[in-house]
Amino acid sequence: MTTLRMAASAAAFGRDLEADFATVAAVIAEARERGVRLLALPEACLGGYLLSLDTPDGAGDAGPPPLDRDGPEIRRLAALAREMTVIAGYCEADGGQRYNSAVCVTGDGVLANHRKVHQPLGENASYASGDRFDAFDTPVGRIGMMICYDKAFPEAARALALDGARVGVCVSAWPGARTRPAADLAQDRWKRRFDLFDRARALENQMVWLSANQSGTFGSLRFVAGAKVVDPGGDILADTGIREGLAVAELDVDEALTTARRAMGHLRDRRPDAYRVPTTPAPAGA
Repeated sequence: MTTLRMAASAAAFGRDLEADFATVAAVIAEARERGVRLLALPEACLGGYLLSLDTPDGAGDAGPPPLDRDGPEIRRLAALAREMTVIAGYCEADGGQRYNSAVCVTGDGVLANHRKVHQPLGENASYASGDRFDAFDTPVGRIGMMICYDKAFPEAARALALDGARVGVCVSAWPGARTRPAADLAQDRWKRRFDLFDRARALENQMVWLSANQSGTFGSLRFVAGAKVVDPGGDILADTGIREGLAVAELDVDEALTTARRAMGHLRDRRPDAYRVPTTPAPAGA
């Protein structure tokens, strides 16, 4: 049996690291009490996200605090994780660059780190870009990480699945629509896209999918929450809706993947020889 109890969090975070760690500690404590072994926390949960996607730096805001992957804050996160496998987003400092990153830790330390590859709108004014997607082994199985806008690109999740990821984990600070926002976030078109991407990435790769997201508001952004666990058939097993909370589900991962891939194996039945990739992109609007 490979039954795994897993959870994705929707919660609010800001610039105050002590307040953020208090929230992280509370979420981890709740998850531990509920028997969770794999927990996904949102993008930028250590230090907050950007205040705006139009003017990323914000008036008088220095941006998220840059943290060293091997520094005291990540060691503190690992100490909180203990026996659990925990994934969390932070602003990574490396030399003179900053990256929008996600780190996977247990009480033994860092297992892996992912730097966000795809940058929406003006995010590249605040962060450098990552350049790869790699799966990695953990005490709860082989995992692949991505951050927010990364999941809008099928190639990203596919690369992780082909690298053997059984569980895809996407951490986000995904807001509602910037223009014509819906009064009810549940009806917001960006919320709908957020959910569609989660289900599509799980289904097309026939993998388990965890999606964490920020909730509440920060600067000009209103986050859609929507933390969820999705099975390899694209069905949502647990979902926080538009509220903060913890989406918890239990699944025999190996059995679920074997069952989903038995008749129609999307990875097995690929035909890479037929997928012609143009050497030059189509013009805009084509």
